[in-house]
Amino acid sequence: MLNSMVKEHQSKQIKRKQEQEIKRKEAIEASNELTKALVEHLNVGVAQAYLNQKRLDSEAKQLHAGATNFAKQTQQWLQLIDNFSSALKELGDVENWARSIESDMLVIQQTLEIAYKTSRQIQSTQDSN
Repeated sequence: MLNSMVKEHQSKQIKRKQEQEIKRKEAIEASNELTKALVEHLNVGVAQAYLNQKRLDSEAKQLHAGATNFAKQTQQWLQLIDNFSSALKELGDVENWARSIESDMLVIQQTLEIAYKTSRQIQSTQDSN
């Protein structure tokens, strides 16, 4: 009887060990599946973040190129405006110079008319004498 009890006890222990081993394997498998699912979930987020960063980098490069082109074009416009302004100033200077010459010519004309009239009067008085 003791022998049968020992055998029964040993068989129950073996059965429990087998059940524990099965449960341990199931727990390990469930843990591996959970880990795999978590890693896949994280990888999806990381992959999305990587793609977003890549797109942002591309857009930043395009923005920088556009800003550089805009700065160059603005500089060209400023140069054109400066040239135009200088041309207008020169045109104004020529106009002032022409007015000054015209004024001087009027003074010379009046002086010559007075000289001519005076010389005619002197000549006519000399002819009468």
